[in-house]
Amino acid sequence: MSNIKGPMYSSWRETDPKTWKWQHRALDKLDNWHNDNNEFPVHPKTDKIRWFSQLSVNRWILTHAAWPVALHAGWNILFAPYLGRFPHILVFLLYGFANLINLELEVKCLNKVARECGFLDGDKHSRDKVPDVGIFKVISSIVSIVFVRSALAVSLIYKKDAPMALSWWFPAELFLYPLVLDFFFYVYHRGTHEVDGLWKYHRTHHLTKHPNPLLSSYADAEQEVIEMAIVPFLTFVTLKAFGFPMGFYDWWLCHSYQLFAEAFGHSGIRAMMTAPGLAGYFLKAIGCELVLEDHDLHHRQGYRTSGNYGKATRFWDKIFGTCLGRIEAKWDNVDYDNKLKMTWL
Repeated sequence: MSNIKGPMYSSWRETDPKTWKWQHRALDKLDNWHNDNNEFPVHPKTDKIRWFSQLSVNRWILTHAAWPVALHAGWNILFAPYLGRFPHILVFLLYGFANLINLELEVKCLNKVARECGFLDGDKHSRDKVPDVGIFKVISSIVSIVFVRSALAVSLIYKKDAPMALSWWFPAELFLYPLVLDFFFYVYHRGTHEVDGLWKYHRTHHLTKHPNPLLSSYADAEQEVIEMAIVPFLTFVTLKAFGFPMGFYDWWLCHSYQLFAEAFGHSGIRAMMTAPGLAGYFLKAIGCELVLEDHDLHHRQGYRTSGNYGKATRFWDKIFGTCLGRIEAKWDNVDYDNKLKMTWL
């Protein structure tokens, strides 16, 4: 397929589906963010922006994080007396595939929401599609990021004889996890924009100016390694160093919130919602909350002219003065009476 019209040129859906490979078919089922048939509403920037129900998002994350734990517990109840408790390899596979399934369901649910409210900057530009040259990269990056994190957690944290329970410290861990993770992410992310020689490791991700969730991990290998392994590892080590248990099930729920936020933050949905989690109300009170438009604005900026480097908060952006001004997602322009909700499936 030709790339003569630019690195984000996407024409593969216009070809005969009989010529598609399995990667094309998988993406065709997942990637409904292209607006070829004008299926998404378009709003001028002055229109009020709809409020996204925090309750429905937290309910969605908790219930979808619960089902693999329930399967895990079922094994320990039914088969442990005969086969032993759930072994490491099965934990790696169960939680890795659970991540993939939940991510697919999230993309589909967010697509339903987008059909109600449209997209940010939608009066100027539709969402970018998966490009012809990026089919394999998108599939491989999604698979890699969920299984590498699963492997990291299983090797570092999982103990098959440990009780299947959250620690008493879990609320504090869930509160601090996005703040600590965002510190390491902010340092690395800002560095790739402002330190000579580092932009080359990040520029592929910025080829998309109006991303969709499937492009959230569209990046070169160096960036993928940092985001899928190094930043989560440093976050885990830091919380352990401060004395928090960060057991496997604590990590799983913290990670479920973070994985949801990563895809959500690249959706471009024209809705007002802060990143989910226990820290949200505190961050909003001090003016450091991250809303959907923040990362969308970051993608529209260039090399050294960017801002909004945080992934889950604007805490470090606020401290270091790199917040970008919002255009559509302003608190005085929110339609609180016309809520959006995450569907179950």
